[in-house]
Amino acid sequence: MEAATSATRSLAGDKAQRIVAAMRDSVARRGVAGATFDTVAREAGVSRGLLHYYFGTKERLLAEVVRRDTDERLAALEEQLSGAATADDVLALLDRALVTLLREQPDAVVVVFEFFTLSRRNEEVATEFAALLRRMTDHVAAVLRAKHEEGVLRLREDPEAVADILFAMADGLAMRMLSEPGRSWRPTVDAARRIVAGLVDDRR
Repeated sequence: MEAATSATRSLAGDKAQRIVAAMRDSVARRGVAGATFDTVAREAGVSRGLLHYYFGTKERLLAEVVRRDTDERLAALEEQLSGAATADDVLALLDRALVTLLREQPDAVVVVFEFFTLSRRNEEVATEFAALLRRMTDHVAAVLRAKHEEGVLRLREDPEAVADILFAMADGLAMRMLSEPGRSWRPTVDAARRIVAGLVDDRR
């Protein structure tokens, strides 16, 4: 998928943004099966041939959607965490990041779940999905390790293990919260925050 990735990243500007946004929206509304190149091209206002030229397959376009969303979320999280001065600051930021994501970008979460489902029956997608998860874990683990070394928080477990647990909890909560949007999830999120506090601050 490396060659396709290089070609994908060479597509810059408004057309690229429209294609990626159209794919994200189409998958969120119709699922992977319903998000055809014809549909995405029509909604992006570009030719079907342009999608084939830059992305090759629907799976590679979907991978680019997830990759770009991941890059944006990781960059935003790193920027926010860089200013954290206490463990409570870190916990509050993680809490806010999850709630904000589900409120402002629920489609991005749905697309990740769809990408995971597709990965169970497509070896190429499985490799790409695993690499994305690994990059997310490594990135957050590095931030946690740096905060530990700065004395902002004290990790009770390996940074990579803590990062994996954070993502596992966030994924599970996201699925449940999207399934019951009318329910008050604050008690559950607060409980999760207390659990995470036990991993990042042994004074509790």
